[in-house]
Amino acid sequence: MVGVAIVGCGLIGRKRAQALAGATLRICADVVRERAEELARAAGARAMSDWQQAVNQPDVDLVIVATTNDVLVPIAVAALDAGKHVLVEKPAARSRRELAALEAAAARSGRLVRVGFNHRYHPALRRAWEIVRQGEAGELMFIRGRYGHGGRLGYEREWRANPARAGGGELIDQGVHLIDLARWFLGDFIEIDGFAHTYFWPMPVEDNAFLLLKTAKKQVAFLHVSCTEWKNLFSFEVYGQRAKLQIEGLGGSYGVERLAYYRMLPQMGPPETTIWEYPMGDRSWELEMEEFLEDIRLGRAPAAGLAEARAALEVVERIYAASGYAVV
Repeated sequence: MVGVAIVGCGLIGRKRAQALAGATLRICADVVRERAEELARAAGARAMSDWQQAVNQPDVDLVIVATTNDVLVPIAVAALDAGKHVLVEKPAARSRRELAALEAAAARSGRLVRVGFNHRYHPALRRAWEIVRQGEAGELMFIRGRYGHGGRLGYEREWRANPARAGGGELIDQGVHLIDLARWFLGDFIEIDGFAHTYFWPMPVEDNAFLLLKTAKKQVAFLHVSCTEWKNLFSFEVYGQRAKLQIEGLGGSYGVERLAYYRMLPQMGPPETTIWEYPMGDRSWELEMEEFLEDIRLGRAPAAGLAEARAALEVVERIYAASGYAVV
């Protein structure tokens, strides 16, 4: 049985604790000890406020790092050096320079690192990816993606609005999910253009970013992320030469998750349309963990690892540099 320590017992840490896919929660660690104790009590685990002590426990095989962005790397590095596998939440680091320390620790430890790009495990996106992989959509031409929320009272005072803690704003937060999904479908981007700006929130990080990314074959991802999206939105459209795949919603405040498959007919005109809806709860966290546990069992490189984090951070940094925002 794989023993797990969760460092960071806020919203994401609690989601991870509920989606361990058969692993056993041993340790809950948080700088606010009451949060650790509450989560540990519910799971029959031990609570700690010292993350260094947590990652060195002998009954822990895997450490989940679900903290603010500024401490993702030091905690993940310490866990690797202690001989543990690591699931580190996106973006894995505030910059590629910072990520290099984590890459070096992974190389010297021989342990596996998965980055929490859980959106890959939403059912509508999984089915769309299978349709593309099987060639049913034909050669892909471009992707159009939008992702956003409206913030909340006091949002400008939260840690995500602090560049030293977050490394940036909306682009490094929700934006890396869209970048990762677009790269998953299209491959590497060799041309990166875009603009980030603060339009509404009185904070030193961006609240909107607009991206135009191109592959070597001139396939394009046109992406927009926003925290001035007053009605929460997730929309991801994949355009192939024989079909269009349109994913809307992620459940909860983003609306029912839905995939529409518009298949071109030989005579063209109105397409053949198939629609799937997924009104059940979000199992992406559990499916991601299930795959990581299988990676560990097989000694297999995770599908979403440090290379994927580096690729997403390269896009983020290029857009920040072009828009006048500093990179940590």
